[in-house]
Amino acid sequence: MADTHDHHEHPHGHDHPHGHDHSLTFQPDHPDTEYDLLEAALRELLIEKGLITARQIQQQIDSMDSRGIENGQELVARAWTDPAYKARLIAEPMAAIKEMGIDMEHQPEVRVVENTADVHNVIVCTLCSCYPRSVLGIPPAWYKKKAYRSRVVTEPRQVLSEFGTDIGDDVEVRVHDSTADLRYIVLPRQPEGTDGWSRDRLKALVTRDSLIGVAPVRLPA
Repeated sequence: MADTHDHHEHPHGHDHPHGHDHSLTFQPDHPDTEYDLLEAALRELLIEKGLITARQIQQQIDSMDSRGIENGQELVARAWTDPAYKARLIAEPMAAIKEMGIDMEHQPEVRVVENTADVHNVIVCTLCSCYPRSVLGIPPAWYKKKAYRSRVVTEPRQVLSEFGTDIGDDVEVRVHDSTADLRYIVLPRQPEGTDGWSRDRLKALVTRDSLIGVAPVRLPA
């Protein structure tokens, strides 16, 4: 079955490089991009105008850096054990996420895509590294690398295989491209043999990679 790419334009547009490198271990991307320079200039201007202090900025950075995947684990565990909540999470994700006590004020829109027996979803941001941090915490380093951002949209099965995830030819792979205004979360499939498990026991199975879609949820060996 053909793979599909759910493409969304960033304000500056997306370009998908045609060249591939069959390794996700690229050298680190150069940090001084135009966006880094723009961010630094805007930050300095806001401080100079007295609209915010350097301490307040650092406090927000520290708060963001302290986030983990606990919120995402809670969402998935409840969705697996509460069919009505799962339906709300897919149909109205922002409201369903807030229902769990997660602060989504001033946050980009989030959509939840469900893995099924017929469809496997994976998320990426081809322009930079847009990521649902309010729910999933800090993105992994490889999520930001050009190797992942360029290759997963053109050869998703190969990239997934490199993560140890082999998708059958009868399963459609859908790649969802995040933007500054729209982020995605994958709702992974519940492992067989876990019906009746408590939410606490289930959420311990959910990993960051399963929420991004590069790996399924697996039972401990």
